[in-house]
Amino acid sequence: MEAEFHSINVVNFPIELIKREDGSQIVRCKDPLDAYATRITDRLDYWAKKTPDSVFVAQRDEAGDWIELSYAETRTRVRAIASWLLTQNLSVQRPIAILSGNSIEHLLLGLAAMYVGVPYSPISPAYSLISTDYGKLKHIKEVISPGLYFVDNLGPYREALDAIADADTKVVAVHSEHSLDAIHYSVSAFDQLIGETDDTAVDAARDAVNGDTIAKFLFTSGSTGMPKAVINNQKMICANQVMLNSIFAIFKDQPPVLIDWLPWNHTFGGNHNVGIVLYNGGSLYIDDGKPVPKGIEATLKNLSDIAPTTYFNVPKGFELLATRLEQEPEIAKHFFSRLQMLFFAGAGLSQHVWDKLDALAVKHTGKKVPMVTGLGATETAPSAMFASIEECASGVVGTPAPGVELKLIPNGDKLEVRVKAVTVTPGYWNNPEQTEKSFDDEGYYCLGD
Repeated sequence: MEAEFHSINVVNFPIELIKREDGSQIVRCKDPLDAYATRITDRLDYWAKKTPDSVFVAQRDEAGDWIELSYAETRTRVRAIASWLLTQNLSVQRPIAILSGNSIEHLLLGLAAMYVGVPYSPISPAYSLISTDYGKLKHIKEVISPGLYFVDNLGPYREALDAIADADTKVVAVHSEHSLDAIHYSVSAFDQLIGETDDTAVDAARDAVNGDTIAKFLFTSGSTGMPKAVINNQKMICANQVMLNSIFAIFKDQPPVLIDWLPWNHTFGGNHNVGIVLYNGGSLYIDDGKPVPKGIEATLKNLSDIAPTTYFNVPKGFELLATRLEQEPEIAKHFFSRLQMLFFAGAGLSQHVWDKLDALAVKHTGKKVPMVTGLGATETAPSAMFASIEECASGVVGTPAPGVELKLIPNGDKLEVRVKAVTVTPGYWNNPEQTEKSFDDEGYYCLGD
């Protein structure tokens, strides 16, 4: 007998299909997108008041202990950092560049920037730590002209900063394992940012932020050519979270608990997953592991501590995790103990991996845990399409979410997908030529898929 699924609250919406004389098709959700907030950081204010003591973000310290920040503590620190940022001559022309990976300090700085309308850009650490000529990093500097750089540790980033930082550019470092001698730029310790808060200035700057205010510049991978700076404004991010909530009501039913490694320089980790936690008053445990043979051990240790309610990963990550969970039944039992949903994106999930995860769930809970997927892009904030639990299978990307309209263009024996929605980027920063190429004459963004 086929095992049942755990019951979760997922909404399936009616879809409309219109075939046009030119051979193209319009596919859209019949239900409109619900109203969305003006600023994503309004949710920090909301939860700091409603559930001030709830854990918002946590990360292991050097001793291996979890350091937790509540919503109230986070808001206090965010507003203090925002107050400091307002004194640093930062703007859309001089944004913040975050060179390091996921951390509490990274999150605090990013939220503080969005709180008062200063754009920031999380940059792949590989551009600083693996590259030898810093070509992509130099290109990014030319595109966005950062007025402030952030690193978790000055030591590993010293050579990269020496190559790109100007004399009038400031650097903020959590700590330093490197001498400050012969540095031609100023360096501030992160702790110095958390001082007295000018509430009047912070409130005024927050109130000036609107839906069109740029929140982030998220760079494309640069796998073909140099990375492009995708404009992510406030309404894209806010609307995307309402879109997710309209489909996955489980996020509203119970504050989600995530333990997540996905990098914040990508839209999946930085917009989708962090946003789900913040929007719904959940808790984010930063996983310092990675889906590689060495990194998976840290992930397993974290999963033995924290049982997620929803778990996000890429297919390769699920493949490695499933194999290791078969070998670690106690961790597997804890992992599945309150898991309501699994979600993958970025590529197709092999059926044998899917079957293995189903078998593990049935073994430890008696039921399968629903697996969900969809299609999106950095340029769509990222959500555009979702597959329902009933139709979700390897290779299925689903149908448009509320507020999303697709145009399907014949391309050989396939269909090219184009997207129109409030969640679609207005374009690429300082790249009008590429922006123009990326939209057709009806205003649809050309995904290229």
